[in-house]
Amino acid sequence: MSRDNSLLIDRLVADLVPVPPLTRNGGLLRAGLAALATIASTIMVSGVRPELGAGKVGAVFLLASGLFLVLAYAAIYGVIQSSRPRVGNRQSGWLWASAMAALLPAGALVTLVLAWGGHGGAALDREGWRCLGAGLLAGLVTGAVLVVWLRRGAPTSPVRAGLMTGIASGSIGIFAFGLSCPHDSLAHIGLWHGGAVLASALLGRFVVPPLIRW
Repeated sequence: MSRDNSLLIDRLVADLVPVPPLTRNGGLLRAGLAALATIASTIMVSGVRPELGAGKVGAVFLLASGLFLVLAYAAIYGVIQSSRPRVGNRQSGWLWASAMAALLPAGALVTLVLAWGGHGGAALDREGWRCLGAGLLAGLVTGAVLVVWLRRGAPTSPVRAGLMTGIASGSIGIFAFGLSCPHDSLAHIGLWHGGAVLASALLGRFVVPPLIRW
């Protein structure tokens, strides 16, 4: 290599600084801390439902909460992996988790249709809109952390990464707010809590990609 080439290379790398590598555990830790902060702050603002403190929560609430947590973890894991692209790196777990969680709104729609002549319209109330809005708002912290993480990485599919980010933040947000929501019917949880995740997924799909493209 000639001296001129060596000098040129030296000038090109003179301003470069080492960047810490993105690790899966590092991403999961940051997202986990954001989720814990979301849950803690939501409890401080909204409190917890009395049944939860007494240990007498319904089966639908427990099932829905578990599904939202599984979906949140699967989506967060997918986001972290998508920021570190490599050959054979597939993220399909969030799809299966989404399919499982989709049973909630599906069951809610069936319940509403069957009970519409009676009290089926009771689920379409202002409390439902409050749950949906609160779930979206509570998930912003987790969503912001994941967006920052994606900007540090190199996602090859910004649209998919944005969709997973929305699902993760919505799932964490509605799980946190669900701890204070007094309604535990399948119609309410499937329609409004599931709707919060769906709305967050759509927001992530369209809002996040422009933020993570270089």
